[in-house]
Amino acid sequence: MGSAPKAVILLSGGLDSATTLAIARDRGFRVNALSFRYGQRHAVEVEAAGRVATALGAERHEIVDIDLRAFGGSALTGDVAVPKDRDDAAIATGIPVTYVPARNTIMLSFALAFAEVLDSADIFIGVNAVDYSGYPDCRPAYIEAFERMANLATRAGIEGRHLTIHAPLLRLTKGEIIRTGVSLGVDYGLTSSCYDPDEQGRPCGRCDSCRLRLKGFAEAGLADPLVYNMS
Repeated sequence: MGSAPKAVILLSGGLDSATTLAIARDRGFRVNALSFRYGQRHAVEVEAAGRVATALGAERHEIVDIDLRAFGGSALTGDVAVPKDRDDAAIATGIPVTYVPARNTIMLSFALAFAEVLDSADIFIGVNAVDYSGYPDCRPAYIEAFERMANLATRAGIEGRHLTIHAPLLRLTKGEIIRTGVSLGVDYGLTSSCYDPDEQGRPCGRCDSCRLRLKGFAEAGLADPLVYNMS
């Protein structure tokens, strides 16, 4: 175990990042999770990240505080209503108000620093370009560009230790992601995906993230273990 390579996994506490952590572990990496309190309204996801990190055997789980509410510009960090009850066509069109400006770039930059300190050459992120809500920082071209930048901007890259940004879910449907996670022992009852959970942390079942999650479980032929408050 000690000789296995280390990896940093961006862990939001949601379905995709939990699956990504399980994939990294299955590939033989010693997993180190990185989560953020960034002023998001769905802070319950940070608690979920802790549960997932423990359940899936992360060696370290760092939670970093950054306050993106200072800028706003998103329904997740400002006083903008989270869209509800949108159909598949609406979800797939345009960039929604739940997009947090530059979020993945900010978080990947922190992951890059963490990886350098760990002497790790591998960062995992659970972005998906199939069943996603139109975010520009979930596309293959973005991941490729960030990897190029990482190898130009770090001591590790300059000294010849190539840094790789792994996005194992990039071309999978949500149903395929769920089936993969189940096969790797992910307990999705520990996760939280909702953009607008209630005071008890129960998902609304109506925001884009909930609708994509529920669609994925239906496609996988499985029941979502979470209890929804769809009032």
